[in-house]
Order: sequence, then structure tokens, then C-alpha cells
Amino acid sequence: MKGTNLGEFEELVLLTIAALITDAYSVAICDELEKHTGRAAKLGVVHAVLNRLEEKGLVKSKLGEATSERGGKRKRFYEVSHAGKVALIKAKDVRESLWRIIPGFNLEGSI
Repeated sequence: MKGTNLGEFEELVLLTIAALITDAYSVAICDELEKHTGRAAKLGVVHAVLNRLEEKGLVKSKLGEATSERGGKRKRFYEVSHAGKVALIKAKDVRESLWRIIPGFNLEGSI
């Protein structure tokens, strides 16, 4: 397994996979990212991040069943691995600890 440090976009993709539960495939991940970030998520970039997360052992993937709506092509579904959950919790903890030391900022969202 490669390093488990997460880049910003890797973290967003991993969080999106966790949120989509059993429906986390590349197009759904892109759509959800765009919905929540307001930024266009290019499919090729998301595929590269998914491959990198899988190489790091942070996600697992499996092929779904072939469907007629996709011309018989199977979707690859992703799920967060145990190591991925640990990495997300670590990233959250680091962010929260840094937020807490900033004078005048409040974790509840009001500044």
C-alpha cells in the first residue's frame, strides 16, 4: 500500500464515495462532486484519482452487472476500505485541530 496522505481532491472523492454508499461509480461521483462543490469534475480526473486511491488501498472496487441501458457495459463500483475510513478520520481530526487554534474562528460555522 502506498502512502495514505490525502490531497484535497482525493479527500473529496473519498468522502463522496462514502456518501454514495452502494451507488458510487465514476459518473455518479462526478455528479455528486459538482452538486456539492459547484466545480465541474472531469471524468478523466476522477478516474485517475479513483485509481490512485485504489493503489493506496483506500478504496476497493468491483464490477457490477451488465445492463442493456449501457449496451452491456458493466459499471465499476467503489467503496471506502477500512484504511480509507482511517485516512478520512485522520484528515478530519487534523483539520479540526488546526481550526481550533485559529483565534476568532468557531467550528460551528460562524466567524
